[in-house]
Amino acid sequence: MSRFEFKLPDLGEGTVDAEIVEWKVKAGDHVKEDDVIVDVMTEKANIEVPAPVSGTVVSTTGEPGDRVPVGATLIVFEVTSGAKAALKPVAVAVLEGAPAATTAPLRAAKSAQRKAPAAEGPVVERAAAEASTTAKAAAHTTVLTSPSIRRRAREAGVDLTEIHGSGPDGRITAADYEAHVTAPRAKSTKAAKTVAGDVEEIRVIGVRRVIAQRLSEAKRNIPHFAYVEEVDVTELESLRTHLNEQRKTNLTYLPFLALALIRVLFDFPQCNAHYDAERGVLQRHRRVHLGVATQTPDGLKVPVVHNAQDLSLWDLASEIRRVSEAARTNKATKDELSGSTITITSLGRLGGIASTPIINAPEVGIIGVNKAVQRPMVVAGAVAIRLMMNLSSSFDHRFVDWYDAAALVQALKERIEHPAAIFIDD
Repeated sequence: MSRFEFKLPDLGEGTVDAEIVEWKVKAGDHVKEDDVIVDVMTEKANIEVPAPVSGTVVSTTGEPGDRVPVGATLIVFEVTSGAKAALKPVAVAVLEGAPAATTAPLRAAKSAQRKAPAAEGPVVERAAAEASTTAKAAAHTTVLTSPSIRRRAREAGVDLTEIHGSGPDGRITAADYEAHVTAPRAKSTKAAKTVAGDVEEIRVIGVRRVIAQRLSEAKRNIPHFAYVEEVDVTELESLRTHLNEQRKTNLTYLPFLALALIRVLFDFPQCNAHYDAERGVLQRHRRVHLGVATQTPDGLKVPVVHNAQDLSLWDLASEIRRVSEAARTNKATKDELSGSTITITSLGRLGGIASTPIINAPEVGIIGVNKAVQRPMVVAGAVAIRLMMNLSSSFDHRFVDWYDAAALVQALKERIEHPAAIFIDD
């Protein structure tokens, strides 16, 4: 018997470490080559790391939430002597949303690592442990799914081995998980873990940690100011209803508001911009890459409709739906989750009366959409029931003045209240 130390490989794109999201194995477990041993997360991607060898786990490095440097020992295996010579290259399973380019450095690093002789260790007598792990191995089933679904299952006490996966190689998708937990007969009887009686402690790790970090930085570093304006969407609702009935579709307000915003941004380039803090440069963009704030099981993500200025209403609606669904199901690519120049955020019917959205750095502005409600308004000297909506926007006061922000929102209001103007490309 000998020891095989598997070190965290270079994951590419300047990555210097990775966060442990979830260990799939523990000391004493027997694993087979290519079994998933750990989920890790970098700033670029979530990655499932498979076992490079078959053997017994001696030790692992780090707990969920800990960061392991590239080149540090990640896990130690006890393997049969001479087994390393027969190792084959193993492809890394990259989770939905990670760019395929991140797999190449990892495969190359693993291949190089396997060619190097591993340090020989003393033969460790563990008859009882091996008997136990042999039994585990016989019943072992690798469950393929994403870290977010594993986390939700862990918190809800759901046994993932009870779920039939419909994805490639039996991968459990978000739809599979939802179908399982909403079926009373299929729910697991395991209880969610709690700590200290009535208090449950959940460590902030993974995507939620990244979201928390970025929002904190944005709020701390950007001097926000808010501007709220009410908008009469009665005519827009009439047009929306008409188009939906004609084309048998389900257009929401969002594509109309997005198209109107795209039209007016050309007159306010200072609002369609990035601030590069490291270089001290404000970058005004001629093209509109529209961020769409989307609630997902992992928290708030901002998928991007690139070159939105080139799209019609129908194409824009289709792209908003597509990238939002990709973000919710962890299928969005790196490009689809980066590069936005301005963001629009909406809670739909939960939108409340007004809000103060946080700017999605390095952008300098964000437009928030609140819910539409019927209110009595004075129109042409008479009281009438109108459908009203508030637009709640936030801007970076370092680069967008109050006057410019108000002028942009007023121009947006003008187009929304006269919806034919939304389709006029000035």
